Amino acid sequence: MRTRASGVMWRRWASIVVALCVAGCARKQDDTLVLWTFGPEGEAVGSLLPDFERAHPDIHVEVQQLPLSAAHQKLLTAIAGDTTPDMAQLGNTWLPEMVTLHALAPLQQRVAGSAAVAPADYFASIWTTNLSDGRLYGIPWYVDTRLLFYRSDLLKQAGFDAPPRDWAEWRRMLAALSHPERKVYGILLPTNEYEQLLSLALQQPDPLLRDGDSRGNFESAGFKRALAFYVDTFRLQQAPVVTNVEVSDPWDEFGRGVYAFYFSGPWNVAEFRKRLPADEQGDWATAPLPGPDGPGAGFAGGASLVVFRASKHQRAAWALIEYLSQPQVQQRFYQLTGDMPPRRSSWDSPLLQNDAAMHAFRDQLERVKPTPAVPEWERIAVMMQQVAARAVAGELTVDQAAAEMDRQADRILAKRRSLQEARR
Repeated sequence: MRTRASGVMWRRWASIVVALCVAGCARKQDDTLVLWTFGPEGEAVGSLLPDFERAHPDIHVEVQQLPLSAAHQKLLTAIAGDTTPDMAQLGNTWLPEMVTLHALAPLQQRVAGSAAVAPADYFASIWTTNLSDGRLYGIPWYVDTRLLFYRSDLLKQAGFDAPPRDWAEWRRMLAALSHPERKVYGILLPTNEYEQLLSLALQQPDPLLRDGDSRGNFESAGFKRALAFYVDTFRLQQAPVVTNVEVSDPWDEFGRGVYAFYFSGPWNVAEFRKRLPADEQGDWATAPLPGPDGPGAGFAGGASLVVFRASKHQRAAWALIEYLSQPQVQQRFYQLTGDMPPRRSSWDSPLLQNDAAMHAFRDQLERVKPTPAVPEWERIAVMMQQVAARAVAGELTVDQAAAEMDRQADRILAKRRSLQEARR
């Protein structure tokens, strides 16, 4: 029978056990490095972590996958509530906004003392997307750009032995390959995607923003040249006026010759290999983008790894970044995801060197250009696409569309201008 004294003693022991458990649980949680990812990369990185944790037995990594559609708002909520993870995958167009919010830890000193992260080995413009006011806030994890997928057999039938090298040659090919009366077109350019026009615009010498990135520069001669080429492609019926939701199966239509060119990214290499029949696999290839007067640039997309300023595990986070930056690890990551590595040495893998479809991406990555490093850029890019769609529909001339883009960009950037003026 339990006495009053034994009951008191039992409760004391129970409270001690609970306290020890709570302390142990808190310590376990406190020793955990939390990484947020946004998409399939989370599953892939999970398979790379056992080797890292064996080499760093004092570090346990918890990967939390967030849906891409909710990621941006989740990040902003975490920053506002001081509940950020230790580190995250971050689209490089989001980085300027996070820097403005003082959410990210600078990484330049860690790079300077690292033997694993070699800035000169990275594609230059991809590295630049992680700089803000000359300070480094992210390390490229994978890269993305857009180029041409094309039907090599259809080009040969039309009398062309190689993909286009400049816009004039490209226009001739589009004209020869387009038969709108049969609903056959030279290229697919969904009017609700901004990446295509953006790529053409980045090939121009004129910047997209001016006056310290505080005003639009869409009325520049270079941008209007890009916009005119884009709009003329629809006006000449060399591309159908459709959005991507109106094209249910672009791979099948590409295979049937509805489009001879498809302006897209590296993920479609795997899609075409999976979706097109074996006897059509020799009929398509990839090519770098042609520019106005020769080989063209593309935009520098992708994602980086960042460390949050509030993290208590910044040294452990940097150790994980160094591990994921190793060429052999990046090669394994590419095998798992198809995400292209940001380091030149990582492309030495036979998996990439022996893949003819990836050679054009490797070529173009040397000529990619970053978008303006302002937090408002994604809003401006979406606006640019929406106004361009009005020009495609015939509602605006090229000059009117460029002026409207400048007007809306200036409105979006009004707060940035006021802050700049306040600093003077």
